[in-house]
Amino acid sequence: QVQLVESGGGLVQPGGSLRLSCAASGFTFSSYTMSWVRQAPGKGLEWVSDNYNGGTSSSYADSVKGRFTISRDNANNTLYLQMNSLKPEDTAVYYCAKDGGYYSYDYWGQGAQVTVSS
Repeated sequence: QVQLVESGGGLVQPGGSLRLSCAASGFTFSSYTMSWVRQAPGKGLEWVSDNYNGGTSSSYADSVKGRFTISRDNANNTLYLQMNSLKPEDTAVYYCAKDGGYYSYDYWGQGAQVTVSS
């Protein structure tokens, strides 16, 4: 069965960096668009970034462009999100998600908490 397991969250000071990982299994990882989506406290889901075309293409929300980098390792079925220059407003639970077609996601990870605070 499909599994997505995030790791790498934590507490970091403003301006710091973190790298999230998402270990995938149960499907042909390289064939699917993979995404990062976040949910800040008391707010709805916010799309962060997509990685597609086997990992050769990426897109980003304006709020993270230039600070976050999405990447993948198809040999090890792992998706990454490198987050630099973190701001308090980046505080959220970050989820990796598998493309389900028609602008939807069909599987989600359990989430990784990222807290940016001094």
